[in-house]
Amino acid sequence: MTTRRTRPFAVASTALVAIALTAGCAGGGGPAGGGEAADPDTFTVLTPNENETLEAQLTALSENQCKAENEALPLEHQKVAQADVVQKVTLLASQGALPAHFVAGTDMVRPDGDLGASDRVLDYEELLTEAGVWDDVLPAAASTVEGAYGQMVSLPYQYNLEGIWYNTAIFDELGLEEPQTFDELLAAAGEVKDAGYQPFAQAGAAGWPLTRLMGMYIFREVGPDAMEKIRDGEAKLTDEPYVAGAAALADMAADGLFGDGFNSLEPDAATAAFLSGRAAMTYDGTWLLGNINDPAQDEIGAENVGFMPFPAVEGGAGTADQWAANAGAAMALDPAQAGPKVKDWIACIAENYGQQALQDAGVLSGFRVNGEVTDVPETTAAVQEKLEGVDETVLWFEALLDAKSNSLASTNVSLLTTGQMTPEQYMTELQASVDAAR
Repeated sequence: MTTRRTRPFAVASTALVAIALTAGCAGGGGPAGGGEAADPDTFTVLTPNENETLEAQLTALSENQCKAENEALPLEHQKVAQADVVQKVTLLASQGALPAHFVAGTDMVRPDGDLGASDRVLDYEELLTEAGVWDDVLPAAASTVEGAYGQMVSLPYQYNLEGIWYNTAIFDELGLEEPQTFDELLAAAGEVKDAGYQPFAQAGAAGWPLTRLMGMYIFREVGPDAMEKIRDGEAKLTDEPYVAGAAALADMAADGLFGDGFNSLEPDAATAAFLSGRAAMTYDGTWLLGNINDPAQDEIGAENVGFMPFPAVEGGAGTADQWAANAGAAMALDPAQAGPKVKDWIACIAENYGQQALQDAGVLSGFRVNGEVTDVPETTAAVQEKLEGVDETVLWFEALLDAKSNSLASTNVSLLTTGQMTPEQYMTELQASVDAAR
């Protein structure tokens, strides 16, 4: 144990829900109700059924690094189906029965969301700074959480960078270096294709593996605030730099960089195409490490897998060191229950979760790894090192879009990449959907 501590459903944003939440706050007795925060009887954590890793790792901490915190305030788990999170948390909040630490819907914890607007979520930066462990949250993770939720209201248990995985053996065979610009990426892809390999394996059937590429071009062209400008009405998707992103994706498809039948390719098949050596590159997240570290799936060998950021667009306002990232579902803290013992628990988690999860489950997180971790696969260790060196991140293309526009972006991208819709038409329809949601 280290000793440095000093002591993310049903839509639920209607007026009726807001009234219910406000009513639940009024008698809560915590900060939202004007009183002092008091420790509950247990440190109760509500997590999705689908996230077994988080429950297991918190339990492991309670038995080891955070044993003293657990003895002072016993850990207790509650579960909810991911699809029922918004409905469940809304009900608990209206009853004044939120657990201390809980999963919540993205829109709920934003400053204008049902919980954020009623001060039912705590800002972790202040708590962790006072505890002396704020530096245990990686800058990249803090940047991503604040970008996704508008404030530091989630702990980054799940954290992933997104970028281009590439086959280093193929690159070495062709004498290729990591591309530093988008034009260099296209040139490298052309050489890969001429050599008989598929340049990219992208799961077009899922939609997002294609829109991610388009979005990254836009972030590099416009800058890291590209989609915030769309959300805030300061720019439109029909503006030339945004249309250029759609055009870049359409051109990649027209030039055969995704291979035949990419629009019907499922994610598992795209992963197999890359890990079998048929494709030289794939844009994906660091969750792919699970596949890379599985000898039954990885035919090319983990030692032949490299990972690079989406390159810069010449003359653009964004830079290649602004990695795309996501931090999983929001894991919030009820300020009404943030008493001394709960704060001790949160500080212990921040200090120890990174090492615990990486050592025990091979899982990357947004926490610094304090202490030695053994037997970690080389590729995983390399990605962890990249994580710790990132200061600023960008979100994915659809992160700030409403649900309908999000779906439309993925649905229409197959039309864009098969030439049935022009870049201008694609962005016009998408902007119309964004406008309709306001």
